[in-house]
Amino acid sequence: MIVIPAIDLKDGQAVRLYKGDYKRKTVYSTQPENIALEFEKMGAHYLHVVDLDGAKEGTTTNLKTIQKIRETISIPMELGGGIRNMETVDLYLRDIGIDRVILGTSAIENPTFLKEALEKYGPKRIVVGVDIKNGYVSTSGWLKTSEVYYLDFLKELEDIGIEYIVCTDISKDGTLTGPSFPLYESIRKNSSIQFVVSGGVKDAQDIYQANEKNYYACIVGKAYYEGKIDLKEVISCLQKESSLA
Repeated sequence: MIVIPAIDLKDGQAVRLYKGDYKRKTVYSTQPENIALEFEKMGAHYLHVVDLDGAKEGTTTNLKTIQKIRETISIPMELGGGIRNMETVDLYLRDIGIDRVILGTSAIENPTFLKEALEKYGPKRIVVGVDIKNGYVSTSGWLKTSEVYYLDFLKELEDIGIEYIVCTDISKDGTLTGPSFPLYESIRKNSSIQFVVSGGVKDAQDIYQANEKNYYACIVGKAYYEGKIDLKEVISCLQKESSLA
């Protein structure tokens, strides 16, 4: 399993929100690129970045900061937040050098665009962010909840060829109360899509549990920033286990 450290951007700063509430943010750094470099030095194989301003407004507000992060690190980087047209997809994948983009709001509100992006760049570079609140898919930086049940949405994504999703239980995000394992088990039983566990990771044991279940990947955010996880040690342990398998 891949451990993917996360950087959430707001106003050019690395922050974390509590349950997606933009009014309840904690600022961790004014130089997110330095955090990204630290993650790379710890042995991370991938970096997860979210433009929170973009997710809320559908813009590329943090473009300069994203560019700086991309120029600072050499490991692959995925990006989500505000990517709602092909021009923005092209900007990030072709011009900035992002390895894969995560489409959230646009994936559910504009399926034609999702299909076009998938056809142009393929399922390894077009990932869908499935953010769930009480069983239904949320959009617009988690400010809106659709009437689409999450398993129905996953079936639609499978049918058009999506292979990877980042799945967040909004009620868990930023809470340090553990991932929503019942939700992820439901996805595994009902879908063949590879998913990234996102939201609620509180300690190393949560990551090891996700690894034991053979999930594709797990995102770590607040637990690292609050000193709850020795990320370097966790990554090293998983690498050793993988090499022995």
